[in-house]
Amino acid sequence: MLRDRERRGITGPAAKPSSPTREAVPSADPHERMRQLEARVAELETSERELATERDILRKAAKYFAGETNW
Repeated sequence: MLRDRERRGITGPAAKPSSPTREAVPSADPHERMRQLEARVAELETSERELATERDILRKAAKYFAGETNW
């Protein structure tokens, strides 16, 4: 997950600067451009699934620990 954050440019304050993001060079060939866009969509869908999983885990953990506190 850290590699994903570094790839997206989301790093902590003590982390080293991430490498420049990979910019897709638009292709003159419409088929190549479509392939590039489909690859990017697949990458974003994977990222979205991972984030949804992380969000659900955090939500469940927060609910669990909220029930455990006896202040």
